[in-house]
Amino acid sequence: MLLGVPKEIKVHEYRVGMTPGSVREVIAHGHKVIVQEGAGAGIGLTDHMYRTAGAEIVPDAKTVFARADMIVKVKEPQPSETAMLREGQVLFTYLHLAPDPEQTHALIKSKCVAIAYETVTDARGGLPLLAPMSEVAGRMSIQAGAHCLEMYQGGRGMLLGGVPGVAAAKVVIIGGGVVGANAARMAMGLEAHVTVLDKSLPRLAELDQQFGAKLNTIFSTLDAIEEHVLGADLVIGAVLVPGASAPKLLTANMVRHMKPGSVIVDVAIDQGGCSETSKATTHAHPTYVVDNVVHYCVANMPGAVARTSTFALNNATLPFTLQLADKGYKRACRENPHLKAGLNVHHGRLTYAAVAEALNLTSISADDALAG
Repeated sequence: MLLGVPKEIKVHEYRVGMTPGSVREVIAHGHKVIVQEGAGAGIGLTDHMYRTAGAEIVPDAKTVFARADMIVKVKEPQPSETAMLREGQVLFTYLHLAPDPEQTHALIKSKCVAIAYETVTDARGGLPLLAPMSEVAGRMSIQAGAHCLEMYQGGRGMLLGGVPGVAAAKVVIIGGGVVGANAARMAMGLEAHVTVLDKSLPRLAELDQQFGAKLNTIFSTLDAIEEHVLGADLVIGAVLVPGASAPKLLTANMVRHMKPGSVIVDVAIDQGGCSETSKATTHAHPTYVVDNVVHYCVANMPGAVARTSTFALNNATLPFTLQLADKGYKRACRENPHLKAGLNVHHGRLTYAAVAEALNLTSISADDALAG
């Protein structure tokens, strides 16, 4: 199989779909790889490194999309990229289709085979290709939130951990999954007062056992969310419904009554955000203010630490990339139900029910699509 790696074109996105090490592994399996010139330059992965690994360097994305059997990316394809996809071509990347009807319709129109990192599963019910970026985003959320609490960012002028004699900031994390746990770890390390809300009692018990008395765990209800959000200095939105739009747990009315200068970091923004006041931002313009509350809603947070993120992502994606290349997507998906769970679009049809429900579209099962 011929794999293609284009340069990412989303604003301030420097990650790359395959590292030279991943390229070398794929070539060792008997495949070929073409990489767009400068695809990894932003994080120090030079064209020479890719050539040494065995890749062919091509001058532009048009060449990559025209020649490759499978496109391996990081972020969802932008409109200029979806226009280059062709029928039957495999696209392996993050998609986040539920809040993005434009991209969804473009992928359907292209008749490509789109497999989403964020819906691939594992035997433990986890999301192994989302987890490494969730770890990064969770840890970054506290860095971003601490920065936004500074006065010149519009914040309350608070230091997360306080100082002796002055109270630390109150950090409220909505969602106790991978993002929430990593955010809690960082916030507690900075000596903030940290509360995690989640609707899973077993998950809250796990967090309690992991972090002990330093962490306040609360069962998530509307009353609990409202009570803790209104008293918070920093709120981290860390909720996830795999493949579906994030639930709007922070209402506009709650935001209106939050402390002036408090901060919301909505990590769920890739799936539409968990606050009614959230809208996607970029690293170039990461924040905006609603009702005196600073909102940080960057849709590709891990892109800010692109080198760490790229290597972490490749560690997780490479085994699946090899399966797709070695067996072809149909056999690979039939033999691996966890990879099959990543199939979102197949030859002009949606194959992920949660996306179809979010966008009021029809879908077929992945099994029916692969059998057709």
